[in-house]
Amino acid sequence: MASAAPAETPTAPASWCGRGAKPRTFEKQPPVICYDKPAASIVSKEEYDNKRYQALTGDLVETLIVPKREARTWTMQEGDLCRVTVHEGSQVGDMNFWNLENTAERFYSGKTRQLHSSHLRVYDRLWSCLPHLRPMATFVFDSLAAYGIDEDGGALHDVIGTRCDDYTYKLITGKDRVGSCHSSLVKAVVEERGLTEQDVHDVWNIFMCTGFTRDTHQYFCKASPARKGDFIEFVADMNLLVALSACPQGDVSIQVGAEVPDDKCHPLKVEVFRRK
Repeated sequence: MASAAPAETPTAPASWCGRGAKPRTFEKQPPVICYDKPAASIVSKEEYDNKRYQALTGDLVETLIVPKREARTWTMQEGDLCRVTVHEGSQVGDMNFWNLENTAERFYSGKTRQLHSSHLRVYDRLWSCLPHLRPMATFVFDSLAAYGIDEDGGALHDVIGTRCDDYTYKLITGKDRVGSCHSSLVKAVVEERGLTEQDVHDVWNIFMCTGFTRDTHQYFCKASPARKGDFIEFVADMNLLVALSACPQGDVSIQVGAEVPDDKCHPLKVEVFRRK
């Protein structure tokens, strides 16, 4: 009877780069912008400058102060303009948006990032979630527009970060805490609008300076360049419910998990203007 053939010895694929293996090389490929801009993402600057003018020369229908380390909500009609101002000292904010008539339609930061960029600029739009995928608001003015992209790749008003939260804080520190943008937003929407924690979603980080490190591609923050009097404005493209947290990280110059002195945190001012 013939003996069985010896079992074959498995060989490591070259990509493992074991001892003596030739390192794999990769052909260079050009970067391709994944999402060609649809017509709906490109607004008429003249039209939105005119909407801005009509609102600002109309009526101031609401003014509110978002206290430091807290959140507040407000509503807007289609065509209203909202101005958010750095009221006392450098401060960033986390924003949520819902369709006022159907809060299941809410801001979709990931798709906004794909259709525009990681950091929003004037005339970019904020988009709603699937299956709706509609413009919720259009960014129309930024007193910090000249900041651009800095030497570290940092820029302002990102749609990358997901909001600071107490669950991640505990993951990092092992300590329980209630004191984050997430918990502030939850408290505001529950108490003021009868919503739930599940209604709070990923945010637009206004005034926040962020990017990705060149060597490890880790998300970084640096102290916001926003100073007292700086502001942004956006026009509502549908009837909106809006929430804003004055982030307990203040100007975000201190790493999440470290203690943030109270004097690093400041309120934000909200004004809503309506055309006559």
